[in-house]
Amino acid sequence: MTIKQMREIKEKRGYSYAQLSEFTGVPAITLQKIFSGKTKSPRVATLNAIEKVLGGNEELFQGKAFEYEKSGYSTGDDHGNILREEEPVFGNPDGIKYGNPGKRQGEFTLDDYYALPDEQRVELIDGVFYDMSAPRVVHQDISYVIHSAIADYIKKNKGKCKAFSAPVDVQIDCDDKTMVQPDVLVICDREKIKGFGIYGAPDFLVEILSKSTRKKDMTIKLTKYSEAGVREYWIVDPHKRVLIIYNFMEEDLMPVVMPLKGEAPVAIYDGKLKISLDEIAASIDEFGE
Repeated sequence: MTIKQMREIKEKRGYSYAQLSEFTGVPAITLQKIFSGKTKSPRVATLNAIEKVLGGNEELFQGKAFEYEKSGYSTGDDHGNILREEEPVFGNPDGIKYGNPGKRQGEFTLDDYYALPDEQRVELIDGVFYDMSAPRVVHQDISYVIHSAIADYIKKNKGKCKAFSAPVDVQIDCDDKTMVQPDVLVICDREKIKGFGIYGAPDFLVEILSKSTRKKDMTIKLTKYSEAGVREYWIVDPHKRVLIIYNFMEEDLMPVVMPLKGEAPVAIYDGKLKISLDEIAASIDEFGE
């Protein structure tokens, strides 16, 4: 069975990388690299483990309600080899836009994400692609102010956490349906830092609003980050000149809204680290919103 055939069965059964990892015993990150093509020569033992599951009886490895014959696949022989494939559905604008004419928004996976050209900046959230425009200068400068303050604090206090700024891929749900790129993030569990990016929920996240990302950052991402286990989420709104803070460590999830004046304490550091909001306001004054 080829990797292409394995990938097709995986998608048809609706397996996430986490599910397939549980069934095969192969780490999810290894599966992701194999199916995305990053691993050019997978170990034979690894491929055999994957084929044993994907070529076997799905009743033993329950995904979504999938039946070979009804979905257009035929097992063909006793070895589980695929003899015919379902015809792709062409002419779909969503799929054409993102390089896969057989899919619609909500159906895309990390395979589609990695297949996009490097210059096409997008985020993938629950199978839906969201276009990302290039960040404006003010966006980058605010990111620098926040990231440098956190990184300096960590270094000065010899902390175990790491601060990153975009672009860095964050596979926040550890599945194959979501990949986000927050503007600033802090990771305290070093095991989550992988070669491709971050695997799991960061402890602290910052999103800097723009006209094209406002709704996504304030609604879709807010819910996603809260459910994924992020401890603290900051939203900087250059247009309204406010900082919105969500402390998910508290039972009261009401946000704190602060004008861009003075300093703002970072809750994951018990308020000992404070970010200068005056610097953020100065950046907006200099470069515009």
